[in-house]
Amino acid sequence: MIIKTTNIHEGVCYLLSFQFRYFVLINCGANVDLLETLQPEEDSIFFICDTHRPVDVVNVYNDTQVKLMIKQDDDLGVPSYDDIFRDEEEEGGDDSGNESDGGSEPSGKRRRYDEGEVERRIERQRATREWEARRREILFDYEQYEYHGTSAAMVIFELAWVLTKDTKDMLWWAIIGLTDQWVHDKITHMKYVTDIATLQRHVSRHNHRNEDEDNSLSIDCMRISFEYDLRLALYQHWSLFESICNSSYTSCNFKLWSMHGQKKLQEFLADMGLPLKQVKQKFNSMDMSVKENLREVIEESSNKYGMKDIRIQTFGVHFGFKNRFLASDVVHAAAALLESTEKDESPGDNFIKALDCLSRSNLERLHGGIDLAKKKLMAIQQTVASCICTNLILSQGPFLYCYLLEGTPDVKLFSKPMALTLLCKYLLKAFVRSTRNKRCKLLPLIIAAPMDVEKRTVIVLGIPPESETSDKKNFFGRAFEKAAESTSSRTLHDHFDTSIIELKMEDRTKFLDALITLLS
Repeated sequence: MIIKTTNIHEGVCYLLSFQFRYFVLINCGANVDLLETLQPEEDSIFFICDTHRPVDVVNVYNDTQVKLMIKQDDDLGVPSYDDIFRDEEEEGGDDSGNESDGGSEPSGKRRRYDEGEVERRIERQRATREWEARRREILFDYEQYEYHGTSAAMVIFELAWVLTKDTKDMLWWAIIGLTDQWVHDKITHMKYVTDIATLQRHVSRHNHRNEDEDNSLSIDCMRISFEYDLRLALYQHWSLFESICNSSYTSCNFKLWSMHGQKKLQEFLADMGLPLKQVKQKFNSMDMSVKENLREVIEESSNKYGMKDIRIQTFGVHFGFKNRFLASDVVHAAAALLESTEKDESPGDNFIKALDCLSRSNLERLHGGIDLAKKKLMAIQQTVASCICTNLILSQGPFLYCYLLEGTPDVKLFSKPMALTLLCKYLLKAFVRSTRNKRCKLLPLIIAAPMDVEKRTVIVLGIPPESETSDKKNFFGRAFEKAAESTSSRTLHDHFDTSIIELKMEDRTKFLDALITLLS
């Protein structure tokens, strides 16, 4: 059953109407108080496997109806129980004795108060106010930043492994889940490398286990391998030239939106000694002599041009003898299919197509997704170049701001959250590389794009400042909530990431003014 909604309340309430007892929530539900939001029956039990952080404190401390599936080494930083919860007896004790024996004295006599009791009551009330103020402060510190933990796909794979139910397909899906976090810049480099090492051990175990199997050389076999490959998007399914031009890492380093950057790219290709004819044709059609040492040649020249980390730890897969994909290829393909705007198909249809491309029995769908992903990356690159060249990124004091106008090419694509996220991160990197203003290099970026012309709504997204040592924590979720509340702006906060909201076009100005005041 597929429900067309991103709203957890709406989706789960629909399922509750069927009187199901057990619910498994994947990548949603952890950061909201489920029991308060849904008001389920007392025998309903929720299993939550969600990468979104922080986890709501009620979900953490409710061990009867809410079961969290989280790796033990994931540091949630949850406040202690006594700091945020008080027993009912303790709360009720503040007003005890207020009215005791109130009717026993004669009506004409004034009641005599015990001065010591009054002082104790005042002291209890003061202690309660201090505790509540401290609680608000603790919860604010805990909830103010949004970030991501271990990939849900990886958690579920490791659960299957503990139960000895893991398969090579499940391992590949876990790899794709982790790679998605890296492609969409959700986790730190250290977290990525640590999880890669964990999955590498599982890959070695599965490869060793299948070495002696009869089907290890069959046409249907699946071989996963650890790779130290290039940070060039879809280059094995594209031309090397187009991949370099449309990958954010190389495009931002060369500043390809400028004439100087284009000239620098030509110098880079000449330094590698690769014929332009070879570089501009499909990777599969390149001469074997050129492809043989291609990674080493590119790495050597990249070091001269300041791109010292052009290669990244990742995984590749072979399906049979012919089809080879990197994990990032599948991530780009699945994301493009999930947010496809080419046909007027429902989100449910797009979801099924994205799911299909993860199956090795439906490689045609995967290749179709890769073609869509190429168009998406080209649209992002062209939009970034346009925004930089026309100075569409403005400094609003505490943050940078960019608004995509309705007539912008491919603007419909950027009404989708993942596409807009990629554009926003690419745009901020490009701006940091191109601006001479040192203060602007340290600012976060908010981007807005038309979402529904008929309803006159825009999608608004905020990302933290660009930094090599960034912890990937995003503070815009809480900031958006407070700005909307203080201005009575008409907003919709029902995306899985709290840093993405929908906003009425008419409220955009007052909403931004409130954000400037709040963050100044």
